[in-house]
Amino acid sequence: MKNKILLLLVFAFVVKVEAQETVITSGEDKRVVITGMPFGLIAPDARGAGLGDMGVATSVDAFSQHWNPSKYVFSETKSGFSISYTPYLKKLVNDIGIGYLTYFNRLDERSAFAASLKYFGLGEIEFILNESDQPNIQKPNEFALDLSYALRLSDQFAMSVAMRYLRSDLRLNYDNSDASAANTFGVDISGYYQGQEEVYNDFNGRWRMGFAIQNVGPKFKYDDGGQDNFQPTNLRLGGGFDFIFDNYNTIAVTAEVAKLLVPTPPIIGFDDLNGDGVQATDGSEPEYIIKGKSQDVNFLSGVFQSFGDAPDGFSEELKEFTWALGAEYLYQDAFAFRAGYFNEAEEKGARKFIALGAGFKYNTVNVDMSYLFSTSKVQSPLEGTLRFSLTFNIGAGEYMEF
Repeated sequence: MKNKILLLLVFAFVVKVEAQETVITSGEDKRVVITGMPFGLIAPDARGAGLGDMGVATSVDAFSQHWNPSKYVFSETKSGFSISYTPYLKKLVNDIGIGYLTYFNRLDERSAFAASLKYFGLGEIEFILNESDQPNIQKPNEFALDLSYALRLSDQFAMSVAMRYLRSDLRLNYDNSDASAANTFGVDISGYYQGQEEVYNDFNGRWRMGFAIQNVGPKFKYDDGGQDNFQPTNLRLGGGFDFIFDNYNTIAVTAEVAKLLVPTPPIIGFDDLNGDGVQATDGSEPEYIIKGKSQDVNFLSGVFQSFGDAPDGFSEELKEFTWALGAEYLYQDAFAFRAGYFNEAEEKGARKFIALGAGFKYNTVNVDMSYLFSTSKVQSPLEGTLRFSLTFNIGAGEYMEF
């Protein structure tokens, strides 16, 4: 679909490539933490989406590469590959979407590797400078290519490391300017604990815990003269419990919190020498930081700074944590019903939604689906979107974990 207004939508909802600094004179404005390549944080699979955008501490599946690759060494399946597609901004356009492809292989009892490709296609954008000109059609896109290795350090605990190459081709060449794609790389470190099944009064149970630090890597630019952009470096922490009632019925509940490890925008003021309330453009009324800290730091300093740089102190730092709750009912490992809730503070993005999902397994194939209901004043780009995922299991039951 050729859409002449898509460029505006891309920059308004997704890209935020060259975020403009607004002159601020009070601490009442919203300070949303902005990164480059935010597509890396979007849940690519229907199961994780159906649980409220979580997966760092849920049980292993083929899409664990995005959430926590450490889980692969607990898979009872030797290997598998999966594919998923998520329409984006479906109510506005029909050619924006996220595709995700994964493959994992459990090498032995203690190790596994996985690879994945995440592709974000932003559709076709049509440029017409003059009425007599032929349309200039471009197709901006972003993608990430991952490779991970997981090692089991004990019977119940494993860790993994993942390398990621990211490429963002969003600098649109509509006036013969020199536009090139942004490239960078990132590293993930994660861990996963899966306890042994224990006997309680009326049921058996098993604990799960996980953590992941994702997209740790250098800042990048979209052009030589542009600003440096942080990657969407992210911390995830989660835990859950499986209520195993019998061989047929299991209910798994999970909670997860997450935080961007990126500096918070400071409160900016300026010397209003003219007394007109408007900053002069000739540099005679310079900006300065009223509260907070400068974002002009390298990516490692930014990680540590992100825990204590919010202008309004600890109360604002807490607002930068998102949280999610999810539950999954399994019947004979063949049918699954899921529900989840995701919450983000009003001042930090205001994403709030309820998600529902379902899945079923037939022989070696898993089919999952999910649907999202926004509960925020700010409607989600995925509102009313039905997502599907497909998994093919190879060597199912080759390993026994429980």
